Amino acid sequence: MTRVAAVGDIHMAPDSQGTLRAAFETLPRCADVLLLAGDLTRHGTPEEARVVAREIKDLGVPVVAVLGNHDHHDNRPDEVASLLREAGAHVLDGEATVVTGGGLRIGVAGTKGFGGGFVGRCAGEFGEPVMKEFVRYSRRHADGLRTALEELHGRECDVRIALTHFAPVPDTLAGEPPEIYPFLGSYLLAEAIDTAGADLAVHGHAHAGTEHGMTAGGVKVRNVAQPVIGAAFRVYCLPPRRFEGEPRSGVPDHRSAVAEQRERGLS
Repeated sequence: MTRVAAVGDIHMAPDSQGTLRAAFETLPRCADVLLLAGDLTRHGTPEEARVVAREIKDLGVPVVAVLGNHDHHDNRPDEVASLLREAGAHVLDGEATVVTGGGLRIGVAGTKGFGGGFVGRCAGEFGEPVMKEFVRYSRRHADGLRTALEELHGRECDVRIALTHFAPVPDTLAGEPPEIYPFLGSYLLAEAIDTAGADLAVHGHAHAGTEHGMTAGGVKVRNVAQPVIGAAFRVYCLPPRRFEGEPRSGVPDHRSAVAEQRERGLS
């Protein structure tokens, strides 16, 4: 089993230094990787990013992160990402990485994502230039996630995980006011996940949402925003995927991938 620890929306600043370190130091005993699902800082300043960096440095397990909207607030996301990378984290923005934990190869494709809403009630690429750019920006993030997931098919990963900040499905937003759903996620992310295939999708952002959800294609989705999980992190166990008969590159046989997802357990 691959043990995946995940948390998002920790919103760290100088006055919260050290609040997660003790819990994170237990990770080598209970997890093979730590995923950070964005909104790691309060306002996206380098000072706040240094707090996060000290919290995650030398944990003994690989750390993979995406940034969130709060991490972009000060218009210095590159500096925030650089400080996290200096602390050893893999920070993804439409990219994929493969890390080794527990003797298994863990593939993670990550992007911040963006809003736009969900099927039947979503923004369309029509009208004013600013609306068109809103939708195109969301689509670029989804396309980056799909491409990154497809890249993992050629790398024989034991598990493949989609890591975003914004939500790919409305299921995990239950508890949030319906009026703000379009600002919490986009169905385009779920389309990317179902098209390229994944064993798990992890996101944050929806503080009043729900932990459990699923894409239309059968990929299990987990909202790991800290206010939702109520802990320093949550651990999910994934059995290694079967390589025999599985496509090694390109887009997988979607019907086979969906059937496999429905057969497999996830704690």
